[in-house]
Amino acid sequence: MEKSIEAAIMFADVSSSTKLYDTVGDKVAFAAVQRCVDAFIETTQKNGGRVIKTIGDEVMAVFADAGAATIAAVDMQKALGAFEPTGGIRLGARIGYHFGPAIERDGDLFGDSVNLAARLSGVAVRDQIITTRSTVDRLNAVLRASCRQLHAIEVKGKGEIDICEVLWEEGDQTVTVLASRNTAAAKFTSLKVRYGGQDIELSSSRPSLIFGRDKSAQLVVDDTNASRNHGQIEFRAGKFVVVDHSVNGTWITFEGNAEFVLRREECALLGKGWIAFGQSRANATSVLEFECR
Repeated sequence: MEKSIEAAIMFADVSSSTKLYDTVGDKVAFAAVQRCVDAFIETTQKNGGRVIKTIGDEVMAVFADAGAATIAAVDMQKALGAFEPTGGIRLGARIGYHFGPAIERDGDLFGDSVNLAARLSGVAVRDQIITTRSTVDRLNAVLRASCRQLHAIEVKGKGEIDICEVLWEEGDQTVTVLASRNTAAAKFTSLKVRYGGQDIELSSSRPSLIFGRDKSAQLVVDDTNASRNHGQIEFRAGKFVVVDHSVNGTWITFEGNAEFVLRREECALLGKGWIAFGQSRANATSVLEFECR
């Protein structure tokens, strides 16, 4: 039997499991990973959700509303954070969820919302919860205050989708920093870039800048953590878009907001900020400064 539903679809994936298997062997690693999967399942059920299926060390679950999914995601992260390391390795979770329409058939779910939720889980890094801006807009004021907007990702057939992070650890900023839609949609005509004593300006007459460790790059990055062909900045329809091609990621900070990382993704630059290559800005010896105008 097939029916249409609207629900919050979540994918929770155990992070660092491959490294654990390589370090302690199959038997010990499997037990540790299974404990994490069991925590995902238990937390889902405790918050009124339903487990759709487990896929290796990943759980797919569904919740009736966005609030329950948010609380469950936080509880999952806290549960894994309380576990003792195994063989010196602490397992973590990468969680992505989205509220939207789906098709339910034979106990499974299908559709764009499912694909988007899976994509968000892939975007998340260890110990991170990622959701869509449209899902955050469905939350009550208290839960919404624990979210911060990150950037937009390209989704096939849907264009750009705004995504947000749910802050759950003590010490995380708890002030809502969601940019207004007008700010997110702002268009610019030039981008000033400064790196290593170089000043470069991008505009319609110079619409792109390729950067990386390779000496043939337009902007040569002097950082061993950067990739040879690390990425580029492109001018598209009034937006300056950073595209990451690297191994270790491109770390971006918008002025007044927390740092986030792109991994084989892209996002539009806003206002002023900094870009670090292959590592956090806090650890980088030199960073790129930018200002959209």
